[in-house]
Amino acid sequence: MTATRRTADTLFILFGLVVLWEILHRIAGETAMPAPLPTFAYLLHNLTTPRFIANLTTTGLELGYALLLAYGIGLAIGVWMGAHRLSGAVGEPILVSLYSLPKITLYPVVLLIFGLGISGKVAFGALHGVLPVALLTMGAIRAIPPVYLRAARTLQLSPWQTIATVLLPAALPEVFTGLRIGFTVTLLGVLLGEMFASKEGLGAMIMNALQLVQGEEMMTVAIVLFAFAALANGFLLFIEHRLHRRV
Repeated sequence: MTATRRTADTLFILFGLVVLWEILHRIAGETAMPAPLPTFAYLLHNLTTPRFIANLTTTGLELGYALLLAYGIGLAIGVWMGAHRLSGAVGEPILVSLYSLPKITLYPVVLLIFGLGISGKVAFGALHGVLPVALLTMGAIRAIPPVYLRAARTLQLSPWQTIATVLLPAALPEVFTGLRIGFTVTLLGVLLGEMFASKEGLGAMIMNALQLVQGEEMMTVAIVLFAFAALANGFLLFIEHRLHRRV
């Protein structure tokens, strides 16, 4: 019954979004907001074209590399600062300050260091994801009951054994929350990088459609990104809930 109710609620929300879309189309006009039905027809026609697949592949590749960097660096920083109190006390205000800084202001610096190719977009995407992963991981490690660490010392576990067998398993649900949020902001960073300094990727397609006033193509890319982000976040949220139930 719960799954049926959830499906019905999802369909109702999607129907409401389409109705809202139609209302905005009637208010703003065809140029600013194309109608839903022609846009879906355009989506079905262009979804399998070589141009769209090539740009989708580019964005997926950049997102994959950016997530590897964001998760790897963010987890390393978070575990270190969470386990080492002095490092956390010194580093947390710095991380919070960097997190509150609009990342787009750092994009020129990223371009100067990494260039205009895929490395620049990957670095900019990873820059968005590292900080939330690090901060939430650090908070999760700090929240571990001290008795776990005392048990690790009693068993004479090495630092790496303590991290692998005590810290990360105990903090896994909260750490996974950071990974889920990191996924969302990393995707945002990759798309921003494509929009402002790239000729490839879904972000570049949005900017090109905006410059050429191709509303249907712009909305098509937005629909694909919305569907991908919703499915990915739904899957990650499902895993997160399962982890919380096991604790």
